[in-house]
This record gives sequence, C-alpha cells and structure tokens, in this order.
Amino acid sequence: MPLLDTTLLLLLEGYAWLPARWRETQGEMVHTRLMGQRAVVLRGPDAVRFFYDDNHVQRAPALPEPIKSTLFGHGAVHTLDQAAHRARKGMFMSLMTPRSVAALVDETTAAWDAAVATWPDRGHVVLFDEAARVITRGACRWAGIPLTEEETGPLAADLVALVDGFGSPGPRHWRARAARRRREAWLAGLVEDVRRGALRVPDTSALAVAARHREPDGQTLAPRIAAVELLNLVRPTVAVSWFLTFAAHALHCWPVNRVRLAEDADGTYAEAFAHEVRRFYPFAPFVAGKAVTDLTWKGEPILADWLVLLDIWGQNHDPALWPNPCAFDPRRFAGREIGPYDLIPQGGGDPADGHRCPGEPVAVGLLEALAPRLARLDYTVPEQDLTVSPYRIPARVASGFVLRPSGARPAGSAPRETVGAERRRPSVHPL
Repeated sequence: MPLLDTTLLLLLEGYAWLPARWRETQGEMVHTRLMGQRAVVLRGPDAVRFFYDDNHVQRAPALPEPIKSTLFGHGAVHTLDQAAHRARKGMFMSLMTPRSVAALVDETTAAWDAAVATWPDRGHVVLFDEAARVITRGACRWAGIPLTEEETGPLAADLVALVDGFGSPGPRHWRARAARRRREAWLAGLVEDVRRGALRVPDTSALAVAARHREPDGQTLAPRIAAVELLNLVRPTVAVSWFLTFAAHALHCWPVNRVRLAEDADGTYAEAFAHEVRRFYPFAPFVAGKAVTDLTWKGEPILADWLVLLDIWGQNHDPALWPNPCAFDPRRFAGREIGPYDLIPQGGGDPADGHRCPGEPVAVGLLEALAPRLARLDYTVPEQDLTVSPYRIPARVASGFVLRPSGARPAGSAPRETVGAERRRPSVHPL
C-alpha cells in the first residue's frame, strides 16, 4: 500500500508529528512521505554518524525553497555540500575562535547590563522582545555592522521574523520573506561600501571577513551572497532570544535552578543549565537531507534520493541517552563529557567540516553569561500565558515571558502578580 503524504500533519502537529510517527512503527526507522517524496526518519548517535557522512546523505538537495527564502537564504553555506561547503564553512569557523566568541559574549553582556539598568523605569518588560534587541545590538557591534539606536528595534524584529517564519505557512512566513529581502539589500550595500573604502571596519570583523572572502575559484562573494552569510552569522545569534526566554521559563517553573545559578561561582552550573535548556525545550524538530546512493540502515534499505530525516527532538528526549528525559535537570550534565553525536539541538558531528551549526559555542556562551544575570535579577512574574505549545514551529513561550523588575513604576495596564500555583502547572505540553 502506498505511503500517505504527511506534510499536512506536520504543519498541524508540529513537534508532535515525529513522536506520532514513531508510535506507529515497529522498526528502527519511520517510513513516510513528505512534500510528495519518500522519506525515512532516523534517531540515535549511530544515526547522527550515518546522517552526517557526506557519502550517505547530502543536505543541500533537501532544502525546500521556503526554507531558503526565509531562514538560510539562497546561495548560503547550507545550500552547499562537500568541498564547496567546507571552503565556505572555513569563513564561519575563522570567526568562531574562542577569542572571537568571548568578544561577542562581552559585547552582548555589556548591552544587556545597559538595558537592564533602564528596566525599573518601565512598568514591565517582555523578555523575548528585550533579549532580541539586546542580542541584536551586541551581535552587530561584534560583527562591525553599523547600527543606530533607532535602527536596533526594526532590525531585531526582522531577524526574529527570519527564524519565526520558517516553520509555518501564512503571515509569519511572508513577513520572513519580506524581512530577508530588506536585510539582504541593506547588508549587500554595506559590503559594497567596505570594498570601495567608503566604510571602514576592523579587518577581523565579520563584515570585513565576508566582504573579502574568496571562493575556491578565487572570486569574492557576490554582494548579495556575502549579505546572506552575514545574516547567517547574526540571525542565529539573535535566535538565542528563544533559548534565553526558555531559560527564564525554567527558572520560574523550577526555582531551585535560580538559586543554584545565582550561587554559581565558577560557571559550572551555568554551563550545565545552558545544555539542559537546549536539550529540554523544543527548537528545531529535525534536519533533512537526501540519500546520495542506495544505502542500508540496520538491515533496511534507503534508496537514492529518498529524504532522510534526523529526529532532533526525539534524540534529545531519548531515555536511553537521557534518563527521565521529560524532567528539567541540569545536573545530568555535571561532569559529563558531551559527545558530538549525543546532544544535537543545533546538529551533530564536527562543525569544522560538517553541517553542525558553527555558532553553537555562541549560543552556549551567551546562555552561560545571561542566565546567571537573569537569576540574580530581582523581579516578579505577572500572571500570563506561559504555555510552550508543541504545535507551533519554532516553539515560543506564548506571552514572551513578561517580568516586572523590582522598583518598576506602577503600570495600570500590567497584569496582576502570579500566585504560587502558577509554577506547578505543566509548563511544556507533553508529546
């Protein structure tokens, strides 16, 4: 019997789509159809090794046009494979050295501290929105992208739209397309200004590196492609707004973590907390590629050109890897060395030559720096909708996490204070 296409179910069920498919299967992989194509789904450390082997699966052919027109951009590093991919990836890796990551974290924490100082003058703060603006400001300073205070809000909104619109049809998707067109044109203009000397930026800045990068054929990137890759540096950094809001959600629902973070002297607990936030909360549900040739996985055939999906959510909640996976417990990472094929919220394998996100150290570094600051901040949490729905991709805290800083002036329209029972409600919809 032919397999039914489950694309509509994916759009309706979100993160619950793959758990439902696994419940329907008895074997080592799920068989389905997606976007009219035959597809199989794998999970587990061995599956990660299999998936990220260029001789097995290539990512570029599987990227649908809507993803390229919103999240990644046409001509981006994500659309390349093998030698071309490794050459372009080298540009990103040159900007992700420990010193460079530390500089990005420093710029962002400085922007955070400056912003937090203004919060008591406001009735309440929507953390997601504030985090997006703060991280946009810090990321652009680090990247050498000139940005005025008036431009920060609109740019942050566009960068959020690029992430928020990739997983759903409708208004969110079309806002993301418009934001991409607008920001690619803006950054392409800055690249041209750098090349002709009209804009001077540090040689080590991301803007300068992208402007002078040469492909294997010796040619510089077209200004629009350079702009695409600049967005692929700044946009994932701003996406940490999702994780920071999830961090606040976790501190509220399990307040013992707030105490432990506030008392964390050496950063050990902050690192474990950052990993647990990325493991526990939903972000990317899966990644996809196409089989390069006829393959076999645990005795079952995968034919050339079939879609191969790696189940990120499923692996990050696999009880064989993470005992009691539906409990939020950073202590599971205490003293644990994380292998490149175990925790995969931003892909697996070696980021230097594979498709794992090279900005993962940035996400971890920002969470390590900002989550303790949040834990030590004196604030209350008004009553609000703290649901994290599994049916929305990418998932978000419904309210954006509203907080009222200590000493904030009264705001007549602000919601009333939450009661203790609020913390005991289920915080993330079970899958």
